[in-house]
Amino acid sequence: MELIERYLEAVKFWLPRRQKDDIIAELSGDIYAQIEDREASLNRKLTEAEVEELLKQRGNPLLVANRFQPQNQLIGPELFPVYRFVLKIFAFGYLMPYVLVWIGMMLFSPAFRIEQAHASGLGAIGSLISYLWIATCLVGCPVTAAFAILERMQERMHLFDCWSPRKLAHVRDLNHIPRTNSAFELGFGLIFIVWWIIYLHSPVVWIGPLAQITLSPQWPWLFWGYLLVALVNLTLAANKLMHPQWSEEKAVMRLFSDLAGSLLLCWLMKADLMAGFAAANTTPEQSLALTEAFNHWMRTIFPVAVALTLVVFATNVYRIVRLHRSQKRDSL
Repeated sequence: MELIERYLEAVKFWLPRRQKDDIIAELSGDIYAQIEDREASLNRKLTEAEVEELLKQRGNPLLVANRFQPQNQLIGPELFPVYRFVLKIFAFGYLMPYVLVWIGMMLFSPAFRIEQAHASGLGAIGSLISYLWIATCLVGCPVTAAFAILERMQERMHLFDCWSPRKLAHVRDLNHIPRTNSAFELGFGLIFIVWWIIYLHSPVVWIGPLAQITLSPQWPWLFWGYLLVALVNLTLAANKLMHPQWSEEKAVMRLFSDLAGSLLLCWLMKADLMAGFAAANTTPEQSLALTEAFNHWMRTIFPVAVALTLVVFATNVYRIVRLHRSQKRDSL
């Protein structure tokens, strides 16, 4: 029954990662056994309202999941999973990207490296640790205090008692691919390939009738590289449109495609892409200054491209691992 699946999914979200499947299997069996006993005593199927009442007797999904969590004093078991979830968002949404960008800037930006390193490399690492510590305190302390206050309020006001199984989120199939997304990817891919071939096939690009950009000699390699990636993505989008479900093969194909596109982007940032610029009413000195400024700007944001590549790689690897675990679990 969908109501039960939604309830189990809500409980599962807050459970410890390594115990999720075992706990949900036990809880599911217990709930369905209770329903069978009730139906046997009534000699009929339970209505949806009766199932809802039974789930309400079980308790709020958050509180049910908290029974399997370690006990804490400052923040009780009812709120500790939410507290930990908020801190994870801060850690993976801000601290980790900051560290990745910092590492990229240290590796590929001499000016930033000189600014950070001071007398030695240890000074740069100390500066990074100091910043992370201050940022963690500025966010972690108020969050901890807020949850500690909410914990005391919960004990008095029973904030989690008012809930309904009907209001739980529907179970989401993470392996399902919406056809609208695939159709958009397919349409955008076709438009991009046509535009790419018509306007960027030559190292000389016209911007209106009076200005032109000359690209570096490396441009043909970049042109064909991006065109190949776009064709692979177009093929993948068509396959997803016909078969809207992720598989390990599709995930691996997307990994290589996204990784190739990201590496080409990194190369693009470092390639001094603009070899020359010419326009009406622009002196050679102004054209040279504009060309150097553009290439300098591209090199400056290169660390961001490196960080983006790492994020893309991690996201795709996570999808492959999730699919592998899902298929292995279904085969058992």
